[in-house]
Amino acid sequence: MSGVRKNKSDYSLPRRVYRGKSAYEWRPKDGGAIRLCNLDASISEVWYCWEKAVNSVNEDSTVAGLISLFFQSADFEALGQETQRDYHKYSKKVLKVFRKVHVDDVEPRHVRLYMDKRGIASRVQANREHAFLSRCFRYGYERGLCKINPCQGVRKFKETSRKRYVTDAEYQALYSYASAVVKVAMELAYLCCARQGDILKMRTSQLLENGIFIAQSKTGTEQIKLWSPRLRAAIELAKSLPQPGVSSTFVVCKEDGSAWSRDGFISRWARDRNTARKATGLALDFTFHDLKAKGISDIPGTLEEKQAISGHKSVGQTARYDRKVKEVSSVDSTQK
Repeated sequence: MSGVRKNKSDYSLPRRVYRGKSAYEWRPKDGGAIRLCNLDASISEVWYCWEKAVNSVNEDSTVAGLISLFFQSADFEALGQETQRDYHKYSKKVLKVFRKVHVDDVEPRHVRLYMDKRGIASRVQANREHAFLSRCFRYGYERGLCKINPCQGVRKFKETSRKRYVTDAEYQALYSYASAVVKVAMELAYLCCARQGDILKMRTSQLLENGIFIAQSKTGTEQIKLWSPRLRAAIELAKSLPQPGVSSTFVVCKEDGSAWSRDGFISRWARDRNTARKATGLALDFTFHDLKAKGISDIPGTLEEKQAISGHKSVGQTARYDRKVKEVSSVDSTQK
């Protein structure tokens, strides 16, 4: 039921819109006052500004609005570039289902249903999108934008750790048929136990007298990978990547000296791998990221010693990358 207005002419105004000291104000049920326009504005202008304000508030209250606010936040800016790109990718799938849903109407059962249906195509991607949506709702909950985080308590699918170990023969088979840029990237990934993102953004200024300085984008660990003859050879090969007369600040660069994008490099990697498959008859069914795992697996010593070189924050992380099958003594080989 509408309240009684003091000024009869105000009955032409939208509901919950009043004359303030200097402007028309809309006072939503949730509290507060939103300035619409000056008091000398026409009634049609007041209605226009009110509708715009209502739509804006309604949009911010949807999952689409919450995700948009998260993408504009300092929390999002603090994430690594690779994580930011992944979150934008995950948002496309999430928004297809939840775009217009009010944040407080999303319940755990809805997230479970999304997971079950998405998991038919890819359980791994379902888990990643669950984590992204949970991150957005956590951001909203902490700022009073939503009442709960509906992702909490909704179980992810169980994932098995990847165990693919790239043998020396497989590595050499691909390396033999790879283009120069893929050869350089392969060596950096293997010898430095480096991620693809850190390799593609590596600058020539990181090439120091005693080694290559790498600040891992995922863990923040800073290390100098000391020079070895093989590592120096990879950097010498990298110098041939730009065409004659062109200089680049990127170690792994295109012919014009510009940086490779993640998708562009993966396309080149896939093309070279297919060429090697046809030439050798080998499956070569490993990913570029598996080369980092090969490097960690090939490091001699204990897990703690491998961790020190890999730059992981915990031994558990290193253990997931240590994929080489261990050789142990049989019972009778220990007997004298």
